[in-house]
Amino acid sequence: MTERYELLARSLAKRMGWRPNEETPWDKVVSVFSLNSIDYMMSTFAVHRLSGIVTPANAMYSAAELEHQLKSAGVKALITCIPLLDVALKATRACGIPDDKIFIMRIPGEFEPVPFKSLDSLIDEGRSLTELEPLVWAKGQGARQVAYLCYSSGTSGLPKAVMVAHRNVIANMMQIRWHEDPGRRAKGVETQVQLGLLPLSHIYGLVVVAQAGTYRGDAVIILPKFELKILLETIQRYKINFMHIVPPIVIQMLRNLELCARYDLSSVRMVYTGAAPLGAETHEDMVKAFPFLNVGQGYGMTETSTVITSTGENDVMIGTSGSLAPACRAKLIGEDGKEITEYEKRGELWVQSPSVTLGYLNNEKATSEAYVWDDDGRWMRTGDVAVVLKSPAGHEHIAVVDRLKELIKVKGHQVAPAELEAHLLSHPNVNDCTVIPVPDEASGEVPKAFVVKSVSAASRPDEEVAREIAKWVEEHKARYKWLKGGVEFIDAIPKSPSGKILRRFLKDREREKRRANGAKL
Repeated sequence: MTERYELLARSLAKRMGWRPNEETPWDKVVSVFSLNSIDYMMSTFAVHRLSGIVTPANAMYSAAELEHQLKSAGVKALITCIPLLDVALKATRACGIPDDKIFIMRIPGEFEPVPFKSLDSLIDEGRSLTELEPLVWAKGQGARQVAYLCYSSGTSGLPKAVMVAHRNVIANMMQIRWHEDPGRRAKGVETQVQLGLLPLSHIYGLVVVAQAGTYRGDAVIILPKFELKILLETIQRYKINFMHIVPPIVIQMLRNLELCARYDLSSVRMVYTGAAPLGAETHEDMVKAFPFLNVGQGYGMTETSTVITSTGENDVMIGTSGSLAPACRAKLIGEDGKEITEYEKRGELWVQSPSVTLGYLNNEKATSEAYVWDDDGRWMRTGDVAVVLKSPAGHEHIAVVDRLKELIKVKGHQVAPAELEAHLLSHPNVNDCTVIPVPDEASGEVPKAFVVKSVSAASRPDEEVAREIAKWVEEHKARYKWLKGGVEFIDAIPKSPSGKILRRFLKDREREKRRANGAKL
């Protein structure tokens, strides 16, 4: 990999007019909009070799969503793949990024000829180019300089760019290794084969899988996307030992036990889930169905780059996200603003860690609200409600029990209600609206819209109007943002005297309705 990213960096330097120790990092921002590929991380390291910044883009984005990221990040070049090229071109042309600044990453099975330079051809060109000068950084520059601009959905609308410094990533790689080493050593594990299925555009895949995994010396088997049969074949063929996945994949495995039984999965010894909560019942079902493996959970966020807590192999406590990683601190703050020091008492989770990121790009208000200074230093307010529990082994575990934030988590993807509400309000059938999460067995949560009809739609059948509204979202938003929870019409949206939407009232109403109907909550 080192040779490939060095050669790619030479070609990018020539084509873009960049030099490692000239220009600012903000003059050298490159977006990677691609399915998973063995060259994904290599391409990011090539940009870093030039002292540039990488902004990974979600492969599920629509052209409009990608355009927002390219513009707000100030992207100068884009790396994409054949399956996503049409979406990429709509976005780059809307942003004024020329076609000669678009490069193609190889994806297995995708060989359609296109008039764009591939990374492989750039690497070949690099062999005939002069070696790049070494990077010259000042002391402490790695703690200040942005490595990645990772986009995190906010409750106030469009995704925000989180500035992830080089030090943040390095720190979390080391924290993960130190946290997991005792359990691995106890089982005689030095290196292992790890699954690389999670999107590398997501902070979970980008840091925990691709970088912490290889830092430990593990082999990472990259899959472009999730298909259960291919996943099972991969486990059997490569003897996967360690899997980082999300709860919906666990559920798919449990729903297809007959298919799973056709494959030898006995090499798997540990499954970690993150990005969304894994229910205690599902955890127990997984261990019962596959008694040869352990199941653990982790907790983190883009703003903490990534892991704050994780289950240790030698101390699994069902229903929690494990213990704090080394060099992390946490405290719970009650509604009265005072620190909670009792076990099993709820409070907002605040965290400190060398992996806590620099803040949000060009958004001082959001940064000052989330990254706060207290008497004992700088803290990240997670917006999540948690409790501290003590395991039978005597270790303190953190269990996240609710969210202060309004984000909806669909298969680990974050959906901001305000983004969907703003889009719905642009439809002629909608006078007012709000969006809440509703439980879904396959996805964890899905968005549901409550809508007040416009005058022009008031006399039309609910089913017809609802279908038009749902289609409006489907035509403009990524699939995971679609209104899979349905559209329900109401007379008025509950609001506070100041005009703030009171989503909690509708969540409570929905919960009672589901309970009355016998739904599993």
